[in-house]
Amino acid sequence: MKRNAIDLGTLDVCTLFRKYFIPTLFGMLSISAVTAVDGILVGHGIGSDGIAAINICIPLLMLFTGIGLMAGVGSSVVASIQLSKGKLEAARLNVTQALLFVTIAAIVPSALMMAYPSATARFLGASEHLTPMVREYLLWFIPSLIFQMWCSVCLFMIRLDGAPKLAMMCNIIAAIITVILGWLFIFPLGWGLTGAAFAATIALFASGATGLIYLWIFAHKLRLYPIKWSIRSFRFSLLNIVCQCRIGSSALLTEATLATLMFVGNHTLMKYLGDNGVGAFGIACYYLPFVFMVGNAIAQSAQPIISYNFGLGEKKRVADTKRIALFTSVVCGIVTTAAFILFPHILVGLFVNPDSTAALIAIEGFPYFSLAFVFFIINLMLIGYYQSVENVKLANLFALLRGFVFLIPCFILLPEAMGTNGAWLALCLSEMLTILTVAVLFILRKKKTLLHQTGEECS
Repeated sequence: MKRNAIDLGTLDVCTLFRKYFIPTLFGMLSISAVTAVDGILVGHGIGSDGIAAINICIPLLMLFTGIGLMAGVGSSVVASIQLSKGKLEAARLNVTQALLFVTIAAIVPSALMMAYPSATARFLGASEHLTPMVREYLLWFIPSLIFQMWCSVCLFMIRLDGAPKLAMMCNIIAAIITVILGWLFIFPLGWGLTGAAFAATIALFASGATGLIYLWIFAHKLRLYPIKWSIRSFRFSLLNIVCQCRIGSSALLTEATLATLMFVGNHTLMKYLGDNGVGAFGIACYYLPFVFMVGNAIAQSAQPIISYNFGLGEKKRVADTKRIALFTSVVCGIVTTAAFILFPHILVGLFVNPDSTAALIAIEGFPYFSLAFVFFIINLMLIGYYQSVENVKLANLFALLRGFVFLIPCFILLPEAMGTNGAWLALCLSEMLTILTVAVLFILRKKKTLLHQTGEECS
């Protein structure tokens, strides 16, 4: 696990971004690949009811992942700034506090859900027919939630510590374990949903344990630091955790955006196209994490560079990193959109028979749906940027706009005006309105700064 430390303060920002982005991107995409392959295995091995049962549990996973990302982003930003100021002990303490926080946050609700799995299934929206299947999946899947939260925090810290390739390997190992064990448990052993959940839990445990072992033994700077158990220490830790959550809260809102998108999209397409419309949208939702992870990889790759140099007051390096991240976002968005426009038959055919009704609806809708991807990725990058410079209010504002303020009305109004195509275009309009809002606020802030500078010169 030895590697050369990455100098965030002097190395060329383009080189720095490339060192972080390539392994982070592959690691992120491997997570999305796991989701897609898992869906394919369940669809072919268990059937549509199996996919439906897992989809009912997805908002739960998004919530726990969002809390983990909130702690990961917040602690990474705080630790980056503390490292730039030479406060190594404080940086290590923040990492330890973040991991302790997510562990406690996962244990309490997980214990309650394990005690009442049927009630949890019904609360998540399972029908009487699906409740036994959802319950079966939850009993073996709930333990993985704490491991997922460990991964969310550890991977941020590993990248910040100068080992982005190791972070990538943690994701890839988890992906490989999930695919191999998922196939083994579902097909040869015939364990059904129990096997699908058990495979995911084992994979996430392996990834989370690897991250914890690295931070405990092998980390260059950000090794875990013992917490003092006193009232004063507890208050100090609580203040730090609140600060971390405040900085990373938009990451939680981003996960909530995906949950809202799936929930509202399912209801809208059910209204206009029935079960086949929901099935078609479900296929699209299996691919959306790929797009999300691309934007997330760009934001997470830029974050340590921006946060570190922001702490040093190096405005030019911060601005250069932002420009590189923006250019990368546009290129990645165009590439993913082109894939959905040119190859919808292939993408849909991986999950269902291309001649089925749901597949035909998806093939027709994919080109419209993909028009959102450029704006989707740019917005994720911008939210990550404002997190990195500790502008929490703007980061949270943009996350709320794209996740709730614009998205829900777009899903309600566009189908009324345009029919089915309006439902597929709702995400695009929501993301475009968010970018327009960002641009307007940026122009207004720039004008205000110029007027202030002009006033000082005149005086």
